[in-house]
Amino acid sequence: MKTLVIGASNKPERYAYKAIERLKAKGHTVIALGLKAGEIHGETIHTEKENWSAIDTVTLYVGPAHHENYIDYVCGLKPRRVLFNPGTENPVFEKRLAEEGILVERACTLVLLSTNQY
Repeated sequence: MKTLVIGASNKPERYAYKAIERLKAKGHTVIALGLKAGEIHGETIHTEKENWSAIDTVTLYVGPAHHENYIDYVCGLKPRRVLFNPGTENPVFEKRLAEEGILVERACTLVLLSTNQY
């Protein structure tokens, strides 16, 4: 499965960093998208929204105040699901995804991974 992590950071204390680290440890393909270029365990942090193909899951680590910049982009990628990690919940974004036939989950990526529910 290919996961796009939006809000990637190369700061180890950030949850997005921890999610990328654990996704890779579980064998998932990861694409990191963040505001600042960098690297996390061999994965480049991209700063431009690219049209990646075959994205299964998008996991959000950016707050609702910044979602306007991502709604059309994420819908256009046509992922199977989008995970709204704690603090990223956004009813407007979630409604749009559902209208596009994309599964919406309010869930913590780290918890899903640690309980083998990812």
